[in-house]
Amino acid sequence: MARFLVVEDDETIGDVLESRLRAHDHTVVWARTGRGALRAAETHPFDLVLLDLGLPDLDGVEVCRRLRRVQPGCVLVMLTARQDEMDVVVGLEAGADDYLTKPFGFNELLARIRAHLRRGAPAPATSARTVVGDLVVDTAARRCTVRGRELELRPKEFDLLARLTADPDTALTREQLMDDVWDVNWHGSTKTLDVHIAALRTKLAAASATQPAALPSITTLRGHGYRLEAP
Repeated sequence: MARFLVVEDDETIGDVLESRLRAHDHTVVWARTGRGALRAAETHPFDLVLLDLGLPDLDGVEVCRRLRRVQPGCVLVMLTARQDEMDVVVGLEAGADDYLTKPFGFNELLARIRAHLRRGAPAPATSARTVVGDLVVDTAARRCTVRGRELELRPKEFDLLARLTADPDTALTREQLMDDVWDVNWHGSTKTLDVHIAALRTKLAAASATQPAALPSITTLRGHGYRLEAP
């Protein structure tokens, strides 16, 4: 059973989400405004947030950014009626892990939720500890360190880096990465992958600038995918 924050001003959609999620034995808090969502997030921990971007009081992307600061470890899924891919990219850069474009089927949403919660769960104690140069990825503890200093990563950033470091110097297709890190049931643009790759590059570069370190780099393979290069 997980704890959900549903941020949705549409009464019909909100009621359906709340009732269907409760039917699957999840705890649900429903906020109808951005300010209500922020108040709830400041007082209760959540495993996953479903955030409508079209809110009546605050810009949904700004709510996303603030929620990420308040609850850095939760999974944040945007629900948007916006068709412009740039809006989706901005939301992902603001801290979202995933998105669904309205209208969507509840079964699709449920499959995506299950995948996020499964991948966000602690790994068994036997999980590998991967070392690539000065970068250490510990999947059991879900920690990534550079010379002993922790690298602050969002949940999907950690999952993506763990997948890349599992096969260093190996060309991985976009489809492989989306299936392994997000979900085989993913539908829609894979732009979320590019946004998360860009975030990882920025954080690795910042870690290297803070202290001299031998860190891997991520190479774009045009028309194919990405490859993590060992230092």
